[in-house]
Amino acid sequence: MTVRKINITRCMYATIVALLFLFSYSLNAQEIKAIAKLDSNNIQIGQQVKLQLSVDYRVDKGKQIKIRWPLITDTIRKEIEVVSQTKIDTIIPDSSNLFQFRQTKTIYITSFDSGYWAIPPLKFMVNDDTNGIFTEPLILQVGTVAVDTTQAIKDIKPPYEESYSWLDWLKDNMYVVYGTLVAILIVIVIIFIIRYFRKVKPPMVVVEKVKVPAHIIAIEKLNKLKEDKLWQDSKFKQYYSELSEILREYIENRFKIQALEQTTDEILFAMRNLAVDDESKSKLKQALILSDLVKFAKEQPLSNENELSFTNSYEFVIGTKREEEQKISNTTSQSV
Repeated sequence: MTVRKINITRCMYATIVALLFLFSYSLNAQEIKAIAKLDSNNIQIGQQVKLQLSVDYRVDKGKQIKIRWPLITDTIRKEIEVVSQTKIDTIIPDSSNLFQFRQTKTIYITSFDSGYWAIPPLKFMVNDDTNGIFTEPLILQVGTVAVDTTQAIKDIKPPYEESYSWLDWLKDNMYVVYGTLVAILIVIVIIFIIRYFRKVKPPMVVVEKVKVPAHIIAIEKLNKLKEDKLWQDSKFKQYYSELSEILREYIENRFKIQALEQTTDEILFAMRNLAVDDESKSKLKQALILSDLVKFAKEQPLSNENELSFTNSYEFVIGTKREEEQKISNTTSQSV
């Protein structure tokens, strides 16, 4: 009896451990989810319908997630054409969960072939995972236009033939012919005059404009933002929107990264291999993440956080400015 109780106890422990493992795996599997949805599954030939794609994911503190969307060109399949598609938008669906994000995109599609057409699962790549995650397949029903069979079928009449020669064309376009001849004559006279009276002109002196360094532009905009005193007037969203735009514009001009069109995670991921010290990256990360929280999650930052964001932004620009651009700006100021 004692041996049997021990075996039963071991079985119970093994079952509990297995259930906990499966539950943990299920939670991890639900950390990211791809969704595809049609606003209508039934259209007529030529009508448009919206295909809404979204990816829900959670980013733990100190971690990054890189999501690669499926490449969709002018067709999803040969029967379904893509009319247009929007850019990828990142939002925080639940303001109480500051680490939960959603990327969305809308694709406008149409079809000129009647029938039932399957939209296959679309694959999203997450970081370096080659397996990816897939959306559920969808069915789009395309109906034909009703034909009125009570109307009689009419024959197509051939066009009437009319005699028309080049002399008739000249009569109809007499002014065009004369105008063309006069224009040719005028061009010939102008060419003759230019060649006869042409003089050697001195070469034009082109003054090349000095390109303003990226850090100078960013510092001027940061000083202007400081003078506006937006966060002191409780205009937090406007303040952080302008601060984030100044940083993204500087990164795009300085490092040639399309920061104005990328999310914060994508910018930080793109800068991982650049020659930028970790302290500057940390300051940039603090300013951009707090800007996202204020813009999307309606965060109400404290005064010291507002000042820290501005200071980190300013020091990031100063700490990553290009040396040759600094020399140009110093030379320009000395000459002035």
